[in-house]
Amino acid sequence: MKEFKIAVIGLGYVGLPLARLFATKYPVVGFDINRKRVNELIEGHDLTLEVEDDILQSALVKENPLSHNKNGLYCSCDLDDIKEANIYIVTVPTPVDKNNRPNLTPLVKASETVGKVIGKGDIVIYESTVYPGATEEDCIPVVEKTSGLKFNEDFFAGYSPERINPGDKQHTVEKIKKVTSGSTLETGKIVNELYSSVITAGTHLAPTIKVAEAAKVIENSQRDINIAFVNELAKIFNRMGIDTHAVLEAAGTKWNFLHFKPGLVGGHCIGVDPYYLAQKAQEYGYHPEIILAGRRMNDTMGEYVASQVVKCMIKKGVCIKGAHVLVLGITFKENCPDVRNTKAVDVVKSLEEYGVEVTVYDPWANPVEVAYEYDVESKNDFTSIANNSYDAVVLSVAHKEFLELNISHLLKEKGTVYDVKGELKEYDERL
Repeated sequence: MKEFKIAVIGLGYVGLPLARLFATKYPVVGFDINRKRVNELIEGHDLTLEVEDDILQSALVKENPLSHNKNGLYCSCDLDDIKEANIYIVTVPTPVDKNNRPNLTPLVKASETVGKVIGKGDIVIYESTVYPGATEEDCIPVVEKTSGLKFNEDFFAGYSPERINPGDKQHTVEKIKKVTSGSTLETGKIVNELYSSVITAGTHLAPTIKVAEAAKVIENSQRDINIAFVNELAKIFNRMGIDTHAVLEAAGTKWNFLHFKPGLVGGHCIGVDPYYLAQKAQEYGYHPEIILAGRRMNDTMGEYVASQVVKCMIKKGVCIKGAHVLVLGITFKENCPDVRNTKAVDVVKSLEEYGVEVTVYDPWANPVEVAYEYDVESKNDFTSIANNSYDAVVLSVAHKEFLELNISHLLKEKGTVYDVKGELKEYDERL
């Protein structure tokens, strides 16, 4: 292939860090249909906080680098700006619908976009997490139909699953080993060469696209099942009056014990990807019992936490109807503004069903986004809660700010502290 000219389709938590990284060595255009998002990036600010502003600003260029063959990142909503690329990398979300069925609409739309601009000899690489076969069976036919080109004759494909860990400033994209693959042996080598030029942790070239797809989807399914196991242990030990975290600490002294903690399992990966694998398995006539059992367990933890909080309050003689509870954290994980598929919302909704008045405080989350996604009011200014007192405080997300709080100052005399994350030194109950 000639010199790489890259277009990254989708500038979210995955696409932007990848585009910025590639821009250190290649001309890159980051394309997104969200004009507001693109304008914010052009101004040099990333609301996801995945790329620090100074790093983003140093990567940005004012003219399309594909035309001038110069390294740098150019962000655009204009389809014409990516026509000169020869590598198209798709990094759009792969959610599930309200019935937990895979929703490939973003991938289909992105494939149509690629189909409008892809040329002979070009390569389209997918990074979105999917079930095995989705790239070649669901996405490529869309590119073929839109472009009029023939797959593996006129254009080629690759798959390199994203391994972004939102909010993690230690395991950044270049420091995580990358799985690569191609639709032909030669394409696989080109895709691997491309990623290995910027991924300092190295790459692993899988033999086929389906192998790479399967490898990704089982990564998060494995974590989901392991967390479901310790969540079940937490329910068992809670009934027995045994501290689950103390048990895990003791068991963890054995060298081959797997270290997982109980908690709320949300986010755009672990709480979603197992459904993609389960859906495909069922199409092949197999009902995946362990995978779906793990999902059922983890999807009920928000309701379980709420019930335990209410029990603690009742034991202290607090009237539940009209009681005031402060929930600390609404994002899906600590030190990150990402609220996608957060299970902290389940805690809030379940508490409200008991007649509790819930206040949500999260300095990382955007209140407008939380209200839009979940119809939940959240506060990100500590002064809005500092002078109030609550019947219970629930730590649902272990943001660094929360671990520095003197929570006792926020409690009424009979107040309860419920620690979902197992991070607080002083608590009444923890998961």
